[in-house]
Amino acid sequence: MKRLMIMFLLSFTTLLACTSAVISGKATPDGRPLLWKHRDTGSLENKLVYIAEKGYAFMGVSNVSDTQNRDIWMGMNESGFAIMNTASYNINESIPKELEEDSEGRFMRLALETCASVNDFEVLLQVSSGQWGLAANFGVIDADGNAAFFETGYDQYVKYDVNDPETAPAGYLIRTNFSVAGKTDKGQGYIRYDATTALFEGRDAFTPEFILKHGTRNLNHGVMKNHIGNMRLPKNREDRHLLAFQDYITRYWSASVCVMQGVRPDEDPENSVLWTVMGFPLTAMSVPVFFASREVLPKVISAPPGELPFMAEAALKLKQDLFPLENDDHENYIDAAKLLNRKKDGYLQIVEKRETEIIGRFQEVKEKPDPASIQAYYEWLDTYVRDVYKELLP
Repeated sequence: MKRLMIMFLLSFTTLLACTSAVISGKATPDGRPLLWKHRDTGSLENKLVYIAEKGYAFMGVSNVSDTQNRDIWMGMNESGFAIMNTASYNINESIPKELEEDSEGRFMRLALETCASVNDFEVLLQVSSGQWGLAANFGVIDADGNAAFFETGYDQYVKYDVNDPETAPAGYLIRTNFSVAGKTDKGQGYIRYDATTALFEGRDAFTPEFILKHGTRNLNHGVMKNHIGNMRLPKNREDRHLLAFQDYITRYWSASVCVMQGVRPDEDPENSVLWTVMGFPLTAMSVPVFFASREVLPKVISAPPGELPFMAEAALKLKQDLFPLENDDHENYIDAAKLLNRKKDGYLQIVEKRETEIIGRFQEVKEKPDPASIQAYYEWLDTYVRDVYKELLP
């Protein structure tokens, strides 16, 4: 029984394995800070929500099953404060029994409702010490250009200022599922950390497009050093070729991604943008969303309470085709032919090609983002995305 319990706990923590980065405006071409979270979870059905109930209004990612949106797993509020987290498995020795574990989603919703800045968030951590069952690396940015990671246990935290050249010489920090301040060689995500570090090293400037295309969809293995795209690709989608698929940035349990693009200190926080991938990242397209649109969201990535957005549903259906085994550890074996092939009709190849049109339209509207232009962009987007997946889905 004890062995079974250990195996269950290991499997559960493997699900909650995210990859993230906080990037200072000093390391972006336009001076705007970035916050990236690639979310892995057992709750595979995610959606974008806008909430204006108390405190600051905010946009964020919620589980479809969470009809009250009690937990927010990454988001940005109207003051330009943004937050995300990765679970940390080496920050706490233990947590008092009276504290509820895995409460980071509720804590982040509280932060979005009450914090206008990185400093406000640090104050929240101080006054909340010992009251929440936290075990996380929280990444935060604000409208004043501040950017930081807070490695947080239930009764302590360590701050890493991403604008400090001694702490972050290249203007960014990466976190997976261990804390630097935690117990050495414990935790998880070292392979994903190494793969992301190798990708980021030596790069002068980061954009949301680069992070989503090359960070989230990084098919280079952190230990094996082999990139799936560099193998001899199958002929076409029907030329089945199964590969072991473990410890890449995208995993079977990847559910959503967001790159939150903040503003420069001289800008209005309304100019913030959430670059979303609402669904399995190898089959879902990137959709940039203007914070200024507030409650008006693209319909393909949002939905009424309890309902799954079109994009997430379509991406999950294609994902089933990528992982065809029905027994054993089916989530660890991917059909490379369905992903990438010489005919260039792999799902990832088509998704990346088609999303360039979305990003192009977004960039046009970004030059003058008035309400009418944003609404027209969203209406075009909703039709375009449905048409793309109508061709892809069986």
